Amino acid sequence: MSKIKVAHIFTSESVSEGHPDKVCDQISDSILDACLNQDPESRVACETLVSTDLIVMAGELTTQAEVNYEAVARDVVAEIGYTDRSIGFSAGACTVLVKLHKQSPDISQGVTEGAGLHSEQGAGDQGMMFGYATNETAELMPAPILYSHKMLERFADLRKNDAANFAFLRPDSKSQVSIRYEHGRPVSVETIVLSHQHTEDMEAQVLEELTRRVVSEVIPAELLHGHEQYHVNPTGRFVTGGPNGDSGLTGRKIIVDTYGGVGAHGGGAFSGKDPSKVDRSAAYMSRYIAKNIVAAALAEKCEVQVSYAIGIAQPLSINVDTYGTGKIDDEKLQGILERGDIFDMRPAEIIKTLELKNPQRGGWSYSQTAAYGHFGRDIFPWENTDRIDALTAAAEGV
Repeated sequence: MSKIKVAHIFTSESVSEGHPDKVCDQISDSILDACLNQDPESRVACETLVSTDLIVMAGELTTQAEVNYEAVARDVVAEIGYTDRSIGFSAGACTVLVKLHKQSPDISQGVTEGAGLHSEQGAGDQGMMFGYATNETAELMPAPILYSHKMLERFADLRKNDAANFAFLRPDSKSQVSIRYEHGRPVSVETIVLSHQHTEDMEAQVLEELTRRVVSEVIPAELLHGHEQYHVNPTGRFVTGGPNGDSGLTGRKIIVDTYGGVGAHGGGAFSGKDPSKVDRSAAYMSRYIAKNIVAAALAEKCEVQVSYAIGIAQPLSINVDTYGTGKIDDEKLQGILERGDIFDMRPAEIIKTLELKNPQRGGWSYSQTAAYGHFGRDIFPWENTDRIDALTAAAEGV
């Protein structure tokens, strides 16, 4: 059981939709969306690489959908804001290579109901997945990663929707927020770091002032005590950026995608994978469970771990850790989860519960998850807190 420190500082970072790795995540997930929109039974494992005026898509898929993969990639890049040929990466000028082929039949039979050794749809791979929630913010997310995301979302909003006043902003950026905790609760922001790609003619002071303004808009006033340190473009210049400044790959920002380093991570990336891959679907389900436990006031913070073997439907293990904040013993909470009546952790049931094959019907898309975090935004079904009553009743009965 983890002990709560009297005082400590915790730091998390985020990266914008224009960061090279995030460009790749959004392309991969847009390919997944395009396939699922036509064929909900599509199996997709799409990896993307970007570099100077280059996009490469590779991987495995099985689908009845007819998709112009190149057009999807170019549309994503244009939507992000890479339309200026002079900066070394643009939707219109880049070369696009598509190397996608059919999924391995050995994997397919393990995740197709009735096709493998087991009758049920099995997990798409072995591994362990984690979900986390904490009541330190309204979103039940750790504060450092939440506010790191919110900063960059606000910068993107200004860049895209008020271009006349913020034409000096370009798509690539990173943020970092350090927060002081006392007795396990966030009490003050200590340091803000922002690196934002910009035009040649931008004056450094302009970005510094804008950063302070954005921080005041997205971070609660009670955490801002006037002594925060700011490091804005600390190298002094960030003109060359995006895929022209650094190559990008799908799945390389797994901590940005999850909880900013709080809790554990199973190592599996999300983007470009259809929901038969438990790397993705079980991580979403684990967040759903952890969030409902915290929302039900059964714990102040909670981490849920689940593990699988490829081709087997039932989880190999489920573990719950409330870090000493649980209203009932962790073992009892674990027992409630293992019953499977409130949360069924078999892959086919996860997909059904969260409607992961039909995101359009739920008004969301996988591409939306691919920037600014997969958790903490209520547009996604795994953020629902609709199992509070069932959990409360179960806890009263143990």
